[in-house]
Amino acid sequence: MSTVIQISNLSKIYRLGEIGTGTISRDLERWYKMRIRGQEDPFLKIGETNERSKKGVSDVVYSLRDINLEVQQGEAFGIIGKNGAGKSTLLKIISRVTSPTTGKINIKGRVASLLEVGTGFHPELTGRENIYLNGAILGMRKNEITCKLDEIIDFSGVERYIDTPVKRYSSGMYVRLAFAVAAHLESEILIVDEVLAVGDIEFQKKCLGKMGEISKGEGRTVLFVSHNLAAVKKLCNKGILLEDGVIKTEGKVTEVIDHYTNCILSQKIFKAFKIKGIDLKVTKITLNEESGGLITPFKPLRIDIEMEADREITNIGIQIMISHEDTSGMVFATNTKTTDGIDVKIMKGKNTVTCTIESLNICSGKYWLGFGMDLPFTVMYYHELSLISFDVSEVLVAPRQLSTSSIYGHVYLDHQWSIKQNIK
Repeated sequence: MSTVIQISNLSKIYRLGEIGTGTISRDLERWYKMRIRGQEDPFLKIGETNERSKKGVSDVVYSLRDINLEVQQGEAFGIIGKNGAGKSTLLKIISRVTSPTTGKINIKGRVASLLEVGTGFHPELTGRENIYLNGAILGMRKNEITCKLDEIIDFSGVERYIDTPVKRYSSGMYVRLAFAVAAHLESEILIVDEVLAVGDIEFQKKCLGKMGEISKGEGRTVLFVSHNLAAVKKLCNKGILLEDGVIKTEGKVTEVIDHYTNCILSQKIFKAFKIKGIDLKVTKITLNEESGGLITPFKPLRIDIEMEADREITNIGIQIMISHEDTSGMVFATNTKTTDGIDVKIMKGKNTVTCTIESLNICSGKYWLGFGMDLPFTVMYYHELSLISFDVSEVLVAPRQLSTSSIYGHVYLDHQWSIKQNIK
């Protein structure tokens, strides 16, 4: 496979607050030295890390710093990280929406981008006209676009509104048409940001299937940014983790996601269990680790909690909660101190506490795993409802043809129907 995207020592700096040096003479000096003589910005201060939650001392921040990356033809490449990590900035540079401050980027082939709702669309033009506009931007001829037109309209599912100006579309319709255009027109590289979160579940699955077909079947390259780690794991084979504008991990997507989730846990838990006289920390929490994290309705769910203690601790209460992202209450909760629970005894060193749910009778959707703990002779001093997010896919269970669609609620209760005829 050949390299289609090569990035070398790429950095992007943004200036916070007002733009300019403060005086016309300094603005002219900056313009002359940078534009005419090709020198560096004489007023550029050393940039700080782009950590959005903390106030800094410099008005210049690094959105990306010293990025080196190669993406091969036909790869489905995932980019993950927290909000503000630099994911969208990197995609905008690759898409040539903005330019890097330093470094080089070489791209082989045409790039189709879906960075945000409405990217590349003119609001006054109809859906049909915007399809031709996007194709022309990609360098395609009119007859080439016409050959793909029916396929694009059918995939988007907005045929009734295709001759209506897109300014009247809902955000979901916008994304449907935009993705259909980007996926079907002949570009060598497809870039998709988090915009798929706007679409419904059925369309998201359709998009993931199409992107898999593009990378595996057609040999085109896909760059995919999403906070839905299950979708990234399903679609991509390689990826990177961005943190504060720097690549923290690169390699197989499963390893990158594991590193990311462990980082989230370390920030939320690892330092939370140190109190006077006891040093106890949770080092790792995994869901169905033996099956690669796959979570399926009506199948077992195994939750492994790894702990490390500096001494023996008895009578610990450990709580597990599962909640749905669209509801304020919990779907399920259990505690080791309940009637049918166990007495948890932590030995000095490493320990693993396991909770196994024999049949996960919940419907499809996004859920959160919560975790709580209390020590003997103390009140519960740690309680985190939204610790790990996980997705439950929609399935059709044979032989009863039972759908796990969330339109039937969030929890499945085993039940039977019967009918009795009263014959007079």
